[in-house]
Amino acid sequence: MERGSDKHNPRLDDQQKHETEGLVRGGGTTHAEEWKETEAMPAPGEESPQSYPPGHEPGTPEGITAEGVDVRSDLAKWLSDAHWPASKDELVRHAERMEAPDQVVSMVDALPDRRYTNVAEVAKALGLGVEKRRW
Repeated sequence: MERGSDKHNPRLDDQQKHETEGLVRGGGTTHAEEWKETEAMPAPGEESPQSYPPGHEPGTPEGITAEGVDVRSDLAKWLSDAHWPASKDELVRHAERMEAPDQVVSMVDALPDRRYTNVAEVAKALGLGVEKRRW
């Protein structure tokens, strides 16, 4: 009695055989949608082509620049765990206490004096743009 593998039990061997049967018989992919297909590993030094499900492609959201996305990300990294709503001075103290980079502390210090309810309001006050939703 010969099995396909001595690393698995017969039930797992049968399951794996069933999963690949369409690929073996048809000579091609069994996925109906191209973005679900597995991709070959790129050669060393070669960039990896990526496919994404429809509506989940990477990029910059409408209403904000790529640089704005990076700056907002830095702000969120250092300010997201602040006690909101917070004043400008509270945010500056929080950023300093968290040992945020000088660039982040100086941006927060440049905010107008008022209370902010979240990082998005801070980004808007800094003129970084606001993400526009399509729906």
